[in-house]
Amino acid sequence: MKTNSNSYTIIYSAVIVVIVAFLLAFVFQGLKPQQDANVALDKKKQILNALNIRDLSNEVADKIYKEVVEADEIIDAQGHVLNAGKPGGEQAGFKLESKDYKAGRLALYVCKVNGQRKYVIPVYGMGLWGPISGYIALNEDKATVYGVYFNHESETAGLGAEIKDNAAWQAKFQGKKLFAGDNDKAIALGVEKKVDDPATQVDAVTGATLTSNGVRDMLHEGLSKYLVFLNEHSSNQ
Repeated sequence: MKTNSNSYTIIYSAVIVVIVAFLLAFVFQGLKPQQDANVALDKKKQILNALNIRDLSNEVADKIYKEVVEADEIIDAQGHVLNAGKPGGEQAGFKLESKDYKAGRLALYVCKVNGQRKYVIPVYGMGLWGPISGYIALNEDKATVYGVYFNHESETAGLGAEIKDNAAWQAKFQGKKLFAGDNDKAIALGVEKKVDDPATQVDAVTGATLTSNGVRDMLHEGLSKYLVFLNEHSSNQ
């Protein structure tokens, strides 16, 4: 075959493309276990952040997570336990994604911090520019926030991104109530530009009203999926 012919050029190019594609696939498969491990570790750190256990090295975070999380349960909207999970919390609820959450399979992390029972609930929503998510840690009464951590994919740096980057803003949620007064049928915890109820509301992030509204909606919609569980008396756990 003549090397200067069109057919030679096409065949040569096709062979190079196949070889490169094979090499890329091989490299990707080789790196995937480490990538999956990094994603899992980041998730553990987010859960620990919600429990006010922050700024840990990777090794320490993995160790503390296994000590703190007693079970990564999967429950449904009626509060039924579909999977009791296991100590160290990596095999059941931990593996759920937002699509499972939308389908009614809800992750629930049962934890113990300084000898006290805590529950961590994941929530998912939309910010101004893309998906946002978070973890809400509750005291044993299931009505008082112990801590929170929020994450985002594409919010504006210095504005909407503050929901993740501003630990002081996240700390404002500590001690807030899920419900207003005796009304335990509707989630009142929220983020508002103008706070009317300091017991349940946190000031919106300055200059990021739409992202803050996304956090508010995420809290209302996400925590509402757990209402039956939240209304169960803690002594039944």
